[in-house]
Amino acid sequence: MISPATFAERYEFPLDPFQRDAIDAQAEGSSVLVAAPTGSGKTVVAEYALERALDAGRKCFYTTPLKALSNQKFGDFVAAYGADRVGLLTGDNTINGEAPIVVMTTEVLRNMLYADSGLLADLAYVAVDPRLTLAG
Repeated sequence: MISPATFAERYEFPLDPFQRDAIDAQAEGSSVLVAAPTGSGKTVVAEYALERALDAGRKCFYTTPLKALSNQKFGDFVAAYGADRVGLLTGDNTINGEAPIVVMTTEVLRNMLYADSGLLADLAYVAVDPRLTLAG
């Protein structure tokens, strides 16, 4: 498995303390919940889970509440990990759904869980991007 220190070296910026803590917790086998403002670097924590899944020959799902955000993350991850290792599942779009990294809407994941989908086999991690927007 990739060590937190080796993972951190890939970035051109130093990781924030919350990122280091969350990555260390994952390395120790714990689940993590990161609540931080948009643009603060939560995706870096999710990327560590993606790396761990790839290293172990297993799967990682990255869920978002919106198709548009799923499409954006799909593009980002294809650029980072390659088209052969990244898939997309939304209500109207399926690309490489059996890839080790699959970006999907939370609705698709819910339906997979209810149906006990075969795509859940070898699933190691699920990163949930809630992207909540509160109006006040």
